[in-house]
Amino acid sequence: MLRWYQSKLAKRPILTASITSAVLFGSGDVLAQQAVDRRGLEKHDFARTGRMALYGGAVFGPVATAWFGILQRHVVLKGTASTTVARVAADQMFFAPVQLTCFLSSMAIMEGLDPIEKWKNAFAPAYKANLMVWPFVQGANFAFVPLELRVLVVNIVSLGWNCFLSLMNSGEE
Repeated sequence: MLRWYQSKLAKRPILTASITSAVLFGSGDVLAQQAVDRRGLEKHDFARTGRMALYGGAVFGPVATAWFGILQRHVVLKGTASTTVARVAADQMFFAPVQLTCFLSSMAIMEGLDPIEKWKNAFAPAYKANLMVWPFVQGANFAFVPLELRVLVVNIVSLGWNCFLSLMNSGEE
């Protein structure tokens, strides 16, 4: 299965990462609604799941793939450890706040809400939670995972994270 996935990544990296991200962002929302909220299928908000999948596939997958390539090419220091630390710092100082802002704003727009109000209410707690999880994940990801599989690793860890984002976005956290 991993070889098949790697062959798809080699041929069409953006498309493969986008599809993977769409499926796993949507799955994170399903987990949020079913495992955490215990809504049941009859009360499942399919539009919310669709919004999460759309964001994962249309925004996160392509942007994360490009971002990891930029880090790989342009953040290279003398030692492996210093390169990893610099990549994690860049990821958390630049990519994470921008990505959270894009997520919160796009969700608000798709829900017909005020994106500025959504950002004011949700950004700080989401970014604080981000800093408790992602520096450690990305440290391991940048140190041990080949470039082409980094978005997949993020997407797998994101099952839980996207569950949190979905709950935060819906105001149910």
